[in-house]
Parts: sequence; C-alpha cells; structure tokens
Amino acid sequence: MPRTLTMLLAGLALALAACSTQAAPPASEAAETSVHPVSGLDVIPLTITQNGKTHRFKVEVARTSAEQSQGLMFRTAMAPDEGMIFPTATPQFRSFWMRNTVMSLDLLFIGADGLVSNIAADATPYSEESIPSDGPVVAVLELVGGRAAELGIMPGARVTWDRELALNGR
Repeated sequence: MPRTLTMLLAGLALALAACSTQAAPPASEAAETSVHPVSGLDVIPLTITQNGKTHRFKVEVARTSAEQSQGLMFRTAMAPDEGMIFPTATPQFRSFWMRNTVMSLDLLFIGADGLVSNIAADATPYSEESIPSDGPVVAVLELVGGRAAELGIMPGARVTWDRELALNGR
C-alpha cells in the first residue's frame, strides 16, 4: 500500500507541474510589438548599411497625409534604435520643417535606388525653416538628432525596408 500511495502522489505532482502557469519570457525574448505604444503607428524593421556596417532600427510608418503632417511633433523622446519613415509611392521632392517638434532630428532623404541622397543633421527643434531633399526621394527617415553622425551614416548609405508594407500596411 505505501508504494501505491507513493506512486499516486508522484503522478499527482507531475500532473500539477504540467498544468502550472509559467512566468512570461524576459522582454528580450518576447515578440516585438508591431504598433508603437505612443503614436499607434505600425512599426517595421529597417536597416542602414554603409562601409560594411549594418545598423538596425524599428521605425514607425507615417503612411497617410495626416500621419505625415503629425510626424514626431510633441514627442519628447525616442530610443536610439527607433525612427519614423515617411514613404511615398513615387519619387518626389520633399521638404520638412520642425514645427512643434521638441527633439532635434536627423532627416535622411532616400532615393528610389534605396540610397541616402542627403542628410539634414541635427535639425533645430521648433524651426519652421524648410529642410528640402536634394532631389526626388521615395522616403524620408527621421532619427534622433546626431545619430547618423554617431553611426557614420552618410549620403550613399543603403537603406532597406519593406516598401510595400510601408506604403500599404498589412
């Protein structure tokens, strides 16, 4: 009888262990969110490659004209690996300003070939001065001010992202 009782208790302990809840995985293992918690915009991966170095970012997609008009206005912080991309369906000259933008930004203008054509570094917060592209571009990428220089990103860097997803969403 004692042996049967021991086996019964061991089986019960195994069954309870199999049904117990497990702690959530650490943040580093958890799946990344596809929506930014502040803006509510879709977030997609983007890489910038130059001189054999690749830099990875998670960028919010400002897809609609309302989203593009809002941009990063009133935002007070952004992580070093974050940014916002402003895609267009066809190459065109683009011009930005920093109205109601609290933080300094680097604006990277990206041509149809996927290469950075020009960079407006450390754009002045709140400035209404026009910041133009040097030519037609398919996207503008905003990063934390000074980040491009810190990473050695210059005109000619290759920028890769899912253009279809950026333009049309899921």
